[in-house]
Amino acid sequence: MPPETSLSGQTLCGNEARSPLRSFLQTETGSAAILLAAALAALAWANIAPGSYETLWATELSVRVGSGGVSLELREWLNSGLMTLFFFVVGLEARREFDLGELRERRRVTLPVLAGLSGMLLPVAIYLAVNAGEDSVHGWGAAMSTDTAFALGMLALFGARLPSSLRVFILTVAVVDDFLALAVIAFAYSGAIALPALLTALGLFAVVLLVRRTLKGRVPSLYAVLGVAMWVALLKSGVDPVVTGLAMGLLTYARPAERRDLEQASRLFRRFREQPTPELERTVRRGIASTLSLNDRLQRTLHPWTSYVIVPLFALANAGITLSSGQLAHAFTSPVTLGILFGYVAGKPLGIVGATWLTTRVSGGRLHPPVGWGAITAGGTLAGVGFTVSLLIATLAFDGDRLEQAKLGILAAVVCSFLVTWLATWVISALPRAFRARALLGTGQSIVDLIDPVDIERDHVRGPMDAPVTLLEYGDFECPYCGRAEPVVRELLADFGDVRYVWRHLPLTDVHPNAQLAAEASEAAARQNRYWEMHELLLRHQGDLRPRDLLRYAEEIGLDADRFRADLRSGAGAARVAADVESADLSGVSGTPTFFVNGRRHHGAYDIATLSAAVRAARERATLSGAVG
Repeated sequence: MPPETSLSGQTLCGNEARSPLRSFLQTETGSAAILLAAALAALAWANIAPGSYETLWATELSVRVGSGGVSLELREWLNSGLMTLFFFVVGLEARREFDLGELRERRRVTLPVLAGLSGMLLPVAIYLAVNAGEDSVHGWGAAMSTDTAFALGMLALFGARLPSSLRVFILTVAVVDDFLALAVIAFAYSGAIALPALLTALGLFAVVLLVRRTLKGRVPSLYAVLGVAMWVALLKSGVDPVVTGLAMGLLTYARPAERRDLEQASRLFRRFREQPTPELERTVRRGIASTLSLNDRLQRTLHPWTSYVIVPLFALANAGITLSSGQLAHAFTSPVTLGILFGYVAGKPLGIVGATWLTTRVSGGRLHPPVGWGAITAGGTLAGVGFTVSLLIATLAFDGDRLEQAKLGILAAVVCSFLVTWLATWVISALPRAFRARALLGTGQSIVDLIDPVDIERDHVRGPMDAPVTLLEYGDFECPYCGRAEPVVRELLADFGDVRYVWRHLPLTDVHPNAQLAAEASEAAARQNRYWEMHELLLRHQGDLRPRDLLRYAEEIGLDADRFRADLRSGAGAARVAADVESADLSGVSGTPTFFVNGRRHHGAYDIATLSAAVRAARERATLSGAVG
């Protein structure tokens, strides 16, 4: 049985209780705090002991194999080497959203891509206007790119005030930023191009595409070798090699864990339990790993390292600047500092909100934001946080005093963007409830994850048939987590009079041997109009689901015992159970319990507070959509 305090678990056929995107964002929340601490530590170090700060990061480190090798300063190893892994993880998450998340509906990609483009072009235009006629004009790239880690971390701080759908929008905008910023680094801020090395890198990229098509991620070590070789070739060509990371991440497919693969993994584990040999242990590990996509495995392995180690180290190595009153006064009259500051704080939100509004109008509403205009505005101000990539470009474009001025502008933009976002969310929270809901949620339809819609003529439904909110659960009568969720569902239905509840069967026969027969028993009871009475008894007695137990429950709720026994023996309910299992497979469900709220998959805990919040949000969105309709 699960722990008494657990209301977030599943009996797994593979999927986790938390969505990958939610896990990603929660990691970014902590990493943003560490990133800020590293930046402050760099400032303190550079002002207390500037000599030791520069000496350490200018230390040369060489890696040689035979007569060839790579020799870079420690700061360059961080900026061009380890930061490649950071962009790789960003690419992995973007690919996952493209394959499985919000962006799997391709039309939803268009608007954030256009918003991301505009959100880069307008800050660049502002920087160029401020620096017109100055020799610092070539540093325009330092004013263009949103910092993914900082933006998502700050978004999490305002999480209670902003809708969750905004996260995917901002993530997409940030990935567009990163991709174009890396293209700018490769073509505008790289040194003289060595053509043979560049052609070698392109050839290796072609090999990666071929391996991806043929092996489909089954040999991760081969990808790693090819990625390192491509990184070295780009470095030798004069092109900044960090572009390797984003490209490799975007090429790494994501896919859901399939139930047949998970069942095969269960069978392998049972064989190992019976015969624990080293050979079977390796087979089990390979079998379990094969159930998850390479994207999932790499993201879980690398994301904590990039968030908690690599990006903070980057900040520690690059954010250190010496401060004095005279230097600050000079910097904030410098066109470099002002161009970066105004570009991020004013250009980013104006570019993102303006492009979103224009695209919605030109498309006649066919392309519309996933959230309301208030949330889009707050997202635009959050996108004004430019740190990691901006610092990276600044170190390539400037040196000396200009570099110090650029760093001050970048740091000031972080602070100002946070303050402007706080002001925007405060204004939204002060609106009347109806206006606030519209400003945050908008009127657009969210993506539907449930492929097989609820049919009140076929499905088992409890609650008002015309309720604006439908809570659907895929469950297994022998699953202990489903047993834990049952009283929560009953409490939820008692608290909300306008919610209907639907149960669909997903018996996980590889881990729960009595689940299939229990599901068929509930369908046999349904044939005598006693489904919900049997449903409650089965979940109340999950450890006693043998045939004689099922017959006892039938007598307890007053069923015709002979008819029930005949239906159970003939498998009268098997077709209905199989139809539910098929609908679960179509919707990518492989674990129990899995909940859907108005067709949208619910990720996370299923305690009363969490489910109530999901129901309230769905009800508000349904109300807004109904008002517009």
